[in-house]
Amino acid sequence: MAEGTNTSSLSALDEKDCWALLASQQVGRLVVIDGTRPDIFPVNYLVDDGEIVVRTAEGTKLAAAIMIGEVAFEIDEINADTQTGWSVVVHGTARESHTLADAMHDDEIDPEPWASGEKARTIHIAPTDISGRTLQPDHQQPDDSEDLT
Repeated sequence: MAEGTNTSSLSALDEKDCWALLASQQVGRLVVIDGTRPDIFPVNYLVDDGEIVVRTAEGTKLAAAIMIGEVAFEIDEINADTQTGWSVVVHGTARESHTLADAMHDDEIDPEPWASGEKARTIHIAPTDISGRTLQPDHQQPDDSEDLT
């Protein structure tokens, strides 16, 4: 018996599903504009009150996010064996915590980074747009050479 051909379809995720996936993960990619070019940083994060929160140190990531203000954030999960997966992309406005109340709240939720070192600064990303897609298998398609009778 001949093997069939697998096909997959892209489907849009609704906003509720995007937030559920964002809340289920711990690592994402923060995209900033550094001068005239985009740069991507893997970061640990958490979701808090409709925002994405990242603890970081001083440097390019923080400076570019805060100075430009507009960022993108992405998470995904891919299974190469089954050629399936999903992706969520957030576009938003980045700000740093400056008030005492914000700093105290950041310490309570503690978006703890995996990498060692002093990470005393916090970036909050307020989404302006959130979208996601999933790639799921359709069904097994018979091979053209297979006898269907």
